[in-house]
Amino acid sequence: MTDAGSFSTPAVPKFDGDYDHWSLIMENLLRSREYWSIIDPGFEDLRRIEAPSPVQQQSLNEAKLKDLKAKNYLFQSIDKTTLKTITQKETAKQLWDSMKVKHQGNARVKRAQLQRLRKTFETLEIKIGEKVSGYFARVMETTNDMRNCGEIIEDVKIVEKILQSLTENFNFVICSIEESKDIDRLSVDELQASLQIHEGKVTEQRSEEQVLQVDNEPRYGRGR
Repeated sequence: MTDAGSFSTPAVPKFDGDYDHWSLIMENLLRSREYWSIIDPGFEDLRRIEAPSPVQQQSLNEAKLKDLKAKNYLFQSIDKTTLKTITQKETAKQLWDSMKVKHQGNARVKRAQLQRLRKTFETLEIKIGEKVSGYFARVMETTNDMRNCGEIIEDVKIVEKILQSLTENFNFVICSIEESKDIDRLSVDELQASLQIHEGKVTEQRSEEQVLQVDNEPRYGRGR
């Protein structure tokens, strides 16, 4: 039985080609271990001191130890093939920055990607027969990709987009939401919950109507 005072070592996320997802999880891991300062801002200033004082030397030694531990996590996370394509591996910061440049792309590529995502966001609309949860997943995937490219997109913009891109089946609940709630303060999760409740009621009503229709159909004997 595991001791109540013990804790498990956090799993190191393996880089699978999805840089945005990997960097998010990896940054959270390094922050939780208190190693993120080695990545941002780094300890280059301490390394440049030619004749450090005892206090500065102690800080440098502590930073170097943290750097080794942070780099160990990165080495565990990044596959051998990817590591061979990265030239700067002296510090954890250099390794992190190399991964960022290599997989996130330069500013020009990023702008082009953001333009494409903006167009995708503008043309998003719920499909006939699509579940509310599925549509919200598509919208949030696009908006999160936009945010990863540096776009600042508030919840109110996402809420307005979704309300404008639903089918006529949601007209009643849309009017109800707009009359009873402050759209500027409405979160995406609250909107999804309201729409899913409406979706459930519509589905239930249709099921009852189908049952009544079957019960009321005339039953003719064979050959009549």
